[in-house]
Amino acid sequence: VEKAPVWCSVDLRDGNQALIVPMSLDEKIEYFQTLVRVGFKEIEVGFPAASDTEFLFVRTLIEQNLIPEDVTIQVLTQSREHIVRRTYEALQGVKHAIVHLYNPTSYAQRQQVFRMSREEIKRIATDGARLCVKLRDEMMQGSDVRFEYSPESFTGTEMDFALEVCNAVIDIWQPTQEHNVIINLPATVSLSMPHVYANQIEYMSDHLHCREHVLISLHPHNDRGCAVADTEMGLLAGADRVEGTLFGNGERTGNADILTIALNMYAQGVDPGLELDNVPQLVETYERVTGMHVFERQPYAGQLVFAAFSGGHQDAITKGMKWREETAPENWTVPYLAIDPTDIGREYESDVIRINSQSGKGGISHVLESRYGYDLPAAMREDFGYTVKRISDRQHKEMQADEIRAIFME
Repeated sequence: VEKAPVWCSVDLRDGNQALIVPMSLDEKIEYFQTLVRVGFKEIEVGFPAASDTEFLFVRTLIEQNLIPEDVTIQVLTQSREHIVRRTYEALQGVKHAIVHLYNPTSYAQRQQVFRMSREEIKRIATDGARLCVKLRDEMMQGSDVRFEYSPESFTGTEMDFALEVCNAVIDIWQPTQEHNVIINLPATVSLSMPHVYANQIEYMSDHLHCREHVLISLHPHNDRGCAVADTEMGLLAGADRVEGTLFGNGERTGNADILTIALNMYAQGVDPGLELDNVPQLVETYERVTGMHVFERQPYAGQLVFAAFSGGHQDAITKGMKWREETAPENWTVPYLAIDPTDIGREYESDVIRINSQSGKGGISHVLESRYGYDLPAAMREDFGYTVKRISDRQHKEMQADEIRAIFME
């Protein structure tokens, strides 16, 4: 992967519908503005036909002119006539929008839910695709409206049939360079190892009609704990676009965590094209608005992901930072730290070197030196380190910098 994909946040649709208590209108507006600040240019804002709140949110964004000129909102609709019509009603007056049409295509859904043949299921998709064009021409004069199609439950669909349905939709929409079409290939339920999903993406990429005017989009769910890996493998297999959420919130075990994928790219020297220089602030907004909690060990975003309690880790990090100051190397190579924590708004003193009974003399002396300017002689460093460790062990607690200083002064 040498460049970032097109990112589309689905926090306000997929993420919101996964919450025990969905966001209020004001909370959705605040979250939308946060996503804009992060740099998302495509944001799925809801399922307008699902509820009055969803419909009102789309109307509020449009009527209050809250959508920046360079941001495209995306709305989801089932391929059912009354739902598609309601979706277009919600979009009246929008400048740029993506209408995201879907219908389930998997063997299990055809057999158990719809009890329909392949041809009948394909007709649902093509009827919806034609209606999208008809309503765009009738109702959306002056608006830039693009189309996206998802064979929902793609990973449970036979690949030849998924291709047949997607190509039938593409043939109706007739994409061009100016008006491309998005074909979204979701791991609605993750059913395989990531390389299998990547093979499915590659197969579709090799055989879709008008491929040069089609963006292949990924939307992996995390049932097997592989959503990030599915996304990274899917990008290697030829995908152009990623749908996910900031911290992986979504149905069941969640969606692909865009923040993790983006910072994985960053760690490899690829600019993700998102503003992620204050991750703690993003976590605060997310937790307050959604009522969810970012796990302490969640990659990059968790409170403890850079924390080093172990003496060996602390010593290596401290020496690595000192070596970095002395040599100013081109690349980031500090032991135990995949990226520079300060690049995403974390601090060495409070987030990296943490002191408890497992810590070593290097970490404890680092706290004294970096916070208070006390550079201890080697023998004193070892003696004082054991003193702090004994107190931490006895009190069964983490030691804060001011407590360490107090012990030192005493």
